[in-house]
Amino acid sequence: MARYTGPSCRICRREGQKLYLKGDRCYSDKCTLNKRQTAPGQHGARRTKISGYGTQLREKQKVKKYYGLLEGQFKSIYDQAEKMKGIAGENLLQLLELRLDNVVYRLGFANSRKEARQLVVHGHFTLNGHKADIPSMTLSVGDVITLKEKSKSSEKFKQLAEAAKTAPGWLEVNFEKMEGKLTALPVRNDIDLPVEEHLIVELYSR
Repeated sequence: MARYTGPSCRICRREGQKLYLKGDRCYSDKCTLNKRQTAPGQHGARRTKISGYGTQLREKQKVKKYYGLLEGQFKSIYDQAEKMKGIAGENLLQLLELRLDNVVYRLGFANSRKEARQLVVHGHFTLNGHKADIPSMTLSVGDVITLKEKSKSSEKFKQLAEAAKTAPGWLEVNFEKMEGKLTALPVRNDIDLPVEEHLIVELYSR
């Protein structure tokens, strides 16, 4: 399956804002966007007027890159969100937040979503006591994510526990046990991505 393997900072420059794709580096002075705010490429510094369609497309691309998805994956989640009760755009963001790799990141068990996806695929976590190595798994309220015992001795996870971060209000985390629980469904105010999701709905409604 094709996946973007180029520089993550190039994506942020293309969208014109930080998408926090490289974890702690994005919060430091080393962030490329602090030094180069133009779009990548030979003509990146040009100012061009963006059409209505272009604006909608950029919002979709921003969210897609933020969560590290391919076009087919993103469209599939959107179709699912559209069939749910409520506002399609907010349903979309909720489903994206409930992915296993994103929840691992939100709990502070990884420095970035990309790293969280890798850790999940490598089998470092269990979900409700069972094997969980599929990043796209959708979690439900009450689900418990636990770091496997054999992984707790890893220096990587010891450092993460020492640098414990505050988890969102819809999650509970215990860094002593390296365990997290989904206590509620995330609502729009819980999602810190600066995106106008209604533009994505408009794009797919064309």
